[in-house]
Amino acid sequence: MDRTTHNESLRSREMHLQALFLAGLSGDETAYRTFLSELSTHLRGFLRARLQSQPGEIEDLLQEVLLAVHNGRQTYRVEQPLTAWVFAIARYKLTDLFRARSRHDVFHDSIDDAMELFAEPHLEPEQASRDLDKLLEQLPDRQRLPIMHVKLEGLSVTETARVTGLSESAVKIGVHRGLKALAAKIRGTR
Repeated sequence: MDRTTHNESLRSREMHLQALFLAGLSGDETAYRTFLSELSTHLRGFLRARLQSQPGEIEDLLQEVLLAVHNGRQTYRVEQPLTAWVFAIARYKLTDLFRARSRHDVFHDSIDDAMELFAEPHLEPEQASRDLDKLLEQLPDRQRLPIMHVKLEGLSVTETARVTGLSESAVKIGVHRGLKALAAKIRGTR
């Protein structure tokens, strides 16, 4: 299969799964059951590749991921690729499993090397953006807004102060403390 045909196949499966998922969200129980069944097949392969040394964990983790997808279904944004959203959930569940097992040898296999179910590498910036949005949402406005305006949008401290109603000093402090808080969250110390 050439690269173009392969990419078209991936897009077709992405669109199919998304259509089933969205129909399920609209109340079509049959479509939702079909979505979960087809997603299970894809997730099982993904998890099998990541858990080669722990094959007994695959089905349990699959159920956890499916439950997380179901419980978080209202957080899915239609403009985002569904499989990228599901992959992020699966990746977090894998990370939780690895932490719980405290097995350092599983970290020799990079989760980031996994094909993101069907998502293509060009979707990585969207995933990073979504992860950053989730982290920023955890910050208070006095830290989140200065970071968004100064660091992400490139506004000056003066412009940010004008837009947010904060003093220039508060903007600088907000950026500093916000970045420090984000770093702590990423390290898992907060």
